Amino acid sequence: MIDRFIKFVFFGNIFVGILAIALSLETAVQLAIPFNNTAYYLLLFFATMAYYTYAYINVTVSRRHNNPRTQWYQQNIRFAKGNLGLSTLIGMLLAFGLVWQNRQSLNTLHWTYWLIMAVVTLAIILYYGLLPRSFISLNIRNSGLLKAFIIGFVWACCVNLFPIIMLKIQHPASLIDPFLVMWLFVKTFMFCTVNAIMFDIKDYAEDANKQLKTFVVRFGLRNTIFQLLIPLLLIGVLSMIIFAYYRHFSFLPLLINILPFALSLLVAYSMHKRHRILYYLIVIDGLLLIKAICGMFAMQFV
Repeated sequence: MIDRFIKFVFFGNIFVGILAIALSLETAVQLAIPFNNTAYYLLLFFATMAYYTYAYINVTVSRRHNNPRTQWYQQNIRFAKGNLGLSTLIGMLLAFGLVWQNRQSLNTLHWTYWLIMAVVTLAIILYYGLLPRSFISLNIRNSGLLKAFIIGFVWACCVNLFPIIMLKIQHPASLIDPFLVMWLFVKTFMFCTVNAIMFDIKDYAEDANKQLKTFVVRFGLRNTIFQLLIPLLLIGVLSMIIFAYYRHFSFLPLLINILPFALSLLVAYSMHKRHRILYYLIVIDGLLLIKAICGMFAMQFV
């Protein structure tokens, strides 16, 4: 029973929806801005869950396939399709309600915010190659070296910039320091990119067979860890130090904010050994939840 529940939460992308909300709450707390309304967070949850569920809906699995996550989708395909349909419907209704409720503010929204939303939407669409091939045949998911950075970019935009845009729509007069936003964005971008690269390590054998040149396939496991993951994490730590200096953090909140990066280093080093897929989903994705919790908890000491 417990095993089935764990698979339902992690394979069914419930947890990833929770992560999106948690990281968005961290943004509000770290920037000392008001929380968005409940409808926005529900939209973020259902949109994230639907987006990640879509990836496995049309996957066909042979009897010899040993990917537990893909097998789970094959065995629960009716639930997965129902989950996707319901999540999409709820997300559309919530989006329509927010647009209608804030239709006057949308007319006065600065063009830079529209540009950010357009760029992120395009990245989300291109990740699955949803545009007609006659228009553009790019599928970022099949681009090994670009994929992790696009995932990090989209996550950072969705949990750092979108809450700010929503706040600007609901409270146009609110003031937010762009310097703080930039460094918080860099921190999240580096952290989520590292997280995505660690997930590529999970698929090393499968990607190598498909000749998908991810970082770990092209450079090897050791080089990926020491020449890519660690430098990216150090950039994230540096951005956090600058962010903390600008916000006048004392040593304790800075240490709490750096803790998720230190844990990521330990998890990255543990990638030398192969693990079950649930390890990657619970531990690696769990680092994002730890980041959000630490980010909010640290502000209690500021």
